[in-house]
Amino acid sequence: MGVLNMRSFLCRGLLVLLAALPLFASAQTAHQVVQQTTDQLLADLKTNRQAYQSNPNAFYDALNRIIGPVVDADGISRSIMTVKYSRGASPEQLQRFQDNFKRSLMQFYGNALLEYDNQEIRVLPARMEDPERASVGMEVKDSNGTIYPVSYTMVSLNGQWMLRNVIINGINVGKLFRDQFADAMQRNGNNLDKTIDGWAEVVAKAKQSEAAQASGT
Repeated sequence: MGVLNMRSFLCRGLLVLLAALPLFASAQTAHQVVQQTTDQLLADLKTNRQAYQSNPNAFYDALNRIIGPVVDADGISRSIMTVKYSRGASPEQLQRFQDNFKRSLMQFYGNALLEYDNQEIRVLPARMEDPERASVGMEVKDSNGTIYPVSYTMVSLNGQWMLRNVIINGINVGKLFRDQFADAMQRNGNNLDKTIDGWAEVVAKAKQSEAAQASGT
C-alpha cells in the first residue's frame, strides 16, 4: 500500500475514532457508545457531505461540538505532556493545550474523514481490561477489500465511557504524540508556552511520522 493511501487511512481512522463519540447515557457499554455514535456520524456525514466540503470550518465546528463533551481531553493532554511537564503546567496552560490539541486534530484530520466513501466499518465486542477501562476494536475495509484494525481505549469517568487513546493499524497514536511533544519541548528549550502554541506544527509532523511508520521507511 502506498504512503499516501496509508496516510489517508490513518487520518480517516483517527477521525472516525475522534468523531464517533457523542454523549450517550451512562448505562451504555463502551461497545454501544462506539457503535451507535459511529452510525450517527456516518449518517450525518452522508447527509451533509456537500455542505461540509464547501465549508470545512463548519465541519470542524460540528466535530468539535460532537466530541468535546466525551473525549477525555484532560487525561489525553496530561498523558501527552507526561508527568514531567504537566505537573509544572498552570491550569491555563493545560486548558490552552487541550483546546489547541482538539482544534489541530479537527483541522488536520477533517479532510480525510470527508473523503470517506462508504467503506465497510465493523465495531467488534469490547474487551474489558478492568471495570473502568475497555478496548473496543474496529475493522475498516477499504474499496480494495483490505481490512485495517483500529483499537479504541475507553475509560469510564463518572459512569460515562470516554476516549483515552487509539491504536491504528498497530500505530499507538498516544505514544506517537508523547514522543512528538517531548521532542518539541527539547527543541524549544523546555519552553512550555512555545510548545503549546506550536502544537499544530507538531501534529503535522506526527502525521508524517505515521505515514513513515506505516510504509516501513
